Amino acid sequence: MQPEKVKNKGQARLFKNPVLESLTKTRPWVIYILYIPVCLYMLYYSHTSLGFSIGQVFKVFFMALAIWSLFEYIAHRYLFHFETDSKWGQRIVYIFHGNHHEYPRDRMRLFMPPVPSIILASVIFTAIWFLSKLIMGNPHYTFMFFPGFMIGYLAYVSMHYAIHAYKPPRYLKALWRNHHLHHYKYPEKGFGVSSTFWDVIFKTVPEKNK
Repeated sequence: MQPEKVKNKGQARLFKNPVLESLTKTRPWVIYILYIPVCLYMLYYSHTSLGFSIGQVFKVFFMALAIWSLFEYIAHRYLFHFETDSKWGQRIVYIFHGNHHEYPRDRMRLFMPPVPSIILASVIFTAIWFLSKLIMGNPHYTFMFFPGFMIGYLAYVSMHYAIHAYKPPRYLKALWRNHHLHHYKYPEKGFGVSSTFWDVIFKTVPEKNK
């Protein structure tokens, strides 16, 4: 998936309806306010009300962070860059990610906006709840896993925002280079955003010598 021309100025128009169009944009602080308090409370609730030890809380939380890292790579590679001949399919892919490749510097669409974000987070929470009950026999692990998964997501979108909005710090130049090469030269490589780890594992690191 690569637009005919990458536009470093301007913004895509996703919907003719102005209300729907406004719901496709957001600022980072809105998403932080939505999720950080909820995640912190869930971790607190897990220890104080559900009886999990602090060690258990941290163990499940960091396991979820690690799983998010792999999910980030898979989602970016296979969902956001899904190839289809269907016009509806192409439209959906464009709304979710294609517009970002056409207008990579549009800061209003670097975070998923609140309404679709809340819907998707609810679906993820429900899926984790049932999987936790099925695999662990206790759905309450969700209150530790979900915060880890969501904090991983926030780290990802924060890094993504920084890459497109700011110059790279010296110690993070590899991440900036990886993602910019993904946008401007190798859309079929460089799917890791918060880390290049899975690009190395799956051999999708963009070529540096070019």
